Amino acid sequence: MHALTLISFLFFTGLVALITWVVTRRDDHDSTRGYFLAGRSLTFPFIAGSLLMTNLSTEQMVGLNGSAFTDGLSVMAWEVVAVIALVLLALFFLPRFLRSGIATVPQLLRERFDPGTQLICNIIFLLAYAVILLPIILYSGAVGLQGMLDLPGLTGIQSHTTLLWGTVWVVGLIGSVYALFGGLRTVAVSDTLNGVGLLIGGFVIVYFGLQAVSDGTGVMAGWDILKQTNPDKLNSIGGADQQVPFATLFTGVFLINVFYWTTNQQIIQRTFAAKNLAEGQKGVLLTGLFKLLGPLYLVIPGIIAYHLYAGDGIRADAAYGHLVYNVLPPYLTGFFAAVMVGAILSSFNSALNSTTTLFSLDLYKGVINKDATDEQVVNAGKIFGWVMAIAAMLIAPMLAGQESLFGYLQKMNAMYFIPILSVVLVGLLSKRVPSIAAKIALIGGCAIIGLVYFVPPFTGILDAINDFHFVALVFVLLVVGMLLIGKIAPRATAWVQQDSGQVDLTPWSGAIPSGIVLVILVIAIYAAFAG
Repeated sequence: MHALTLISFLFFTGLVALITWVVTRRDDHDSTRGYFLAGRSLTFPFIAGSLLMTNLSTEQMVGLNGSAFTDGLSVMAWEVVAVIALVLLALFFLPRFLRSGIATVPQLLRERFDPGTQLICNIIFLLAYAVILLPIILYSGAVGLQGMLDLPGLTGIQSHTTLLWGTVWVVGLIGSVYALFGGLRTVAVSDTLNGVGLLIGGFVIVYFGLQAVSDGTGVMAGWDILKQTNPDKLNSIGGADQQVPFATLFTGVFLINVFYWTTNQQIIQRTFAAKNLAEGQKGVLLTGLFKLLGPLYLVIPGIIAYHLYAGDGIRADAAYGHLVYNVLPPYLTGFFAAVMVGAILSSFNSALNSTTTLFSLDLYKGVINKDATDEQVVNAGKIFGWVMAIAAMLIAPMLAGQESLFGYLQKMNAMYFIPILSVVLVGLLSKRVPSIAAKIALIGGCAIIGLVYFVPPFTGILDAINDFHFVALVFVLLVVGMLLIGKIAPRATAWVQQDSGQVDLTPWSGAIPSGIVLVILVIAIYAAFAG
């Protein structure tokens, strides 16, 4: 069994690497435009594939299914509400981003406010990616692979700690090679290939899982059993004691989704590389369509695992790997593990590529060496990328023991998501708010949320109010504060966004109708499963 699993794993992993190399081997990896923005050549299939796979990693597959193991269908909010955010990206944010011809979100803040605001935003992004995002991707990937491949049996290593460190470093090193030697287009192509495999593999897990629920009598029979025995797990409306209470969909959960899909450098960098606005909008809205399918392979397997293993003492974040190992045939286990490695690599190398972009174009070229050549900028990014990768590989194993990996991720993300989103929104929607307001919001927002999260007696505030309602209140406070400063001490001249002329801004004619359809489908899904 182990030999067959390992062979199929190596075959599919190697196949994706080979195809990616063949497709991208003649690409421009030496100029900043080619390395960081894929030469602004991405069409909608690659944008959608890369967006989907950058998002879908093991912090999603393992973490979100783990949350579903505990709380059921209500955690689908992280998938379904994301569709609303993607519609906002396609119709509001992306036209404005492409008009400025930016490569990073902080560059927009430099244009709207000043270099100091750009620098603060850069530092926040880099610290967050180094301490939160990159380590969580590696840790969740290692946990998922240990369960799927039975690594103790496969390697003979019984020490959980040794295996965790080893898996983190192997995956981290492979992901670093993709991101740091290939550039954004290499990342996008490998993402798209892995995306096909992940979607197929995700649905295969559901098929075999439901077969296991029904003892082989059929998928629909398994679904009926699941509904009859666990009706509370199939309720889209989250209760007050669950991770995603229904009311939070309109406050913090909504805002975190909006930041993640519209302002998070790791995600939207591939939209900056769109061939034109129309291709970018098609790619973003196609991603929204795929996200509507997300609950099928990111939530339902967790509920299946609860039905099958709830009495076995399985930890929530180990449930998905346990399900995969037990319900799939060995040859498919290897294939799915390969796809999962692709998902891990996709999120890791995308985050790493965005990290090097933020450092190289904004800090190195903008502050450290303003006269740097393209070659120097790219090389500086690669060196910094290796430093960040090694830091992430050292931090990742220290995350062991979190009660809910996905819950921890969203809580930590809010600390920098909310301040940056508030500044970007106020910047785009106002003309006179000055740079000092943006700086106060960026630093003050992170400080307020950090104090309440980590410093007694401020932590007691979260006993009286839900985490997501709290971060929504901070968002409102920051926006109102910036607007008040803009009234009291406005900038001398009104800001007018200039067209850089780098991208064709002709919108896709189907963008608005498609966005409306997606929003209607979101409402319909919630209504269909409301208990």
